[in-house]
Amino acid sequence: MRTLDPQRWTNLWNRASGRRDGSDGSDGSDGSAWFEILNRHYAEDHRYYHTARHISECLVEFDGVSHLAAQPVAVELALWFHDAIYDTHAGDNEEQSARLAQRCLESAGAGTDLQAAVTDLVLVTRAHEGSTHPDAPLLVDIDLSVLGAGTERFLEYEEQIRQEYAWVPEEIFRTKRAEILERFLARDVIYRTPKFYQTHEKQARANLRASLERLRV
Repeated sequence: MRTLDPQRWTNLWNRASGRRDGSDGSDGSDGSAWFEILNRHYAEDHRYYHTARHISECLVEFDGVSHLAAQPVAVELALWFHDAIYDTHAGDNEEQSARLAQRCLESAGAGTDLQAAVTDLVLVTRAHEGSTHPDAPLLVDIDLSVLGAGTERFLEYEEQIRQEYAWVPEEIFRTKRAEILERFLARDVIYRTPKFYQTHEKQARANLRASLERLRV
């Protein structure tokens, strides 16, 4: 299983907090405690897809498009936090994740504008629409990039989602999952940034149609 990168987190923490003092963070001011909190959340036993691997995959996607972001630090922070709280029995995961992110940024001494941006971006991942933040489409496209992954990774993702909802009876899962995938296919576009539309849209639609066929067997 891919793990979170502690050095990347430290660099991001320093950018969020505005630290430029070069200290070693031995007093905990390097954000190491928050890195451990995130690590523990993403390593929870009930997770199969929403793990450190998902965050790492999102960050790889982000690295290729970070130049498109108006607030790249806010986008990266939102990627780290957007699934920090994940319970398939709950309906407020994004809200709890946003609150966790805000507590982290408060402890880092981040500005209120950055706190508000990160909170907004984390919350937009609930319905993958609805935010007026200029980076919301980019954040959402990164989060949904797995839909346009190669067939093997997409099938693995689908199985991981089923494992996370193992407590749901098969017939109910198939019905509800099909409804979700149908909503994505019904959109005029799945990916709202030109970059992701060009690289992921065609494959995502093929993946979703194939998945729906399997669910309806």
